[in-house]
Amino acid sequence: MSIFLVTVISYLLGCIPFAYLIGRYARHVDIRELGDGNVGAANAYRQLGFWAGTGAFLGDAGKGAAAIYFARWLGVSQPVVLVAGVLAVAGHCWPVFLGFRGGRGMSTTLGVLLSLVPGAMSVVMAVSGICFIATRSVIITAVPIFVALPLVAWLFAATGGIIAYCIILPCIAGFAHVISARRAREAGVRTA
Repeated sequence: MSIFLVTVISYLLGCIPFAYLIGRYARHVDIRELGDGNVGAANAYRQLGFWAGTGAFLGDAGKGAAAIYFARWLGVSQPVVLVAGVLAVAGHCWPVFLGFRGGRGMSTTLGVLLSLVPGAMSVVMAVSGICFIATRSVIITAVPIFVALPLVAWLFAATGGIIAYCIILPCIAGFAHVISARRAREAGVRTA
């Protein structure tokens, strides 16, 4: 029963579309009709401003962390905890509430990984923050997470399973990014 609860709750947590909710209730717009149509923090930041983007980022990261903490609270095994993180990211990328068209999952991935490997994530997020301030590019900002996190996690003495997870989970966000970017290109919208 605990495993069933973890899987359902983790996915549904991931499905909460913070960028959409902020756009709809704070700005009275549909984020899916703005910019690249992505339901994520980056599009909210570009189209609705700093505070909307920050709110969406914190909400999206928070739901990733919440999935991990909920699974741990229920006392399930480590593999199930890791599945909870994957399901939270999948829920963000393919939310049932928005017809399975959500965001790219980067913020939710950050929340999941920050709750699993906080020391390593603090290092790569600091580097990512510098990259974002310098470039304002989400893609360039993601590079330290995609490339450096497994090595930094190893330096922080993470287990082999966690290091593998640090490779696999960002790949899900990368896959969602490719799909979203292709959809945006077909619509003639530039992505960042």
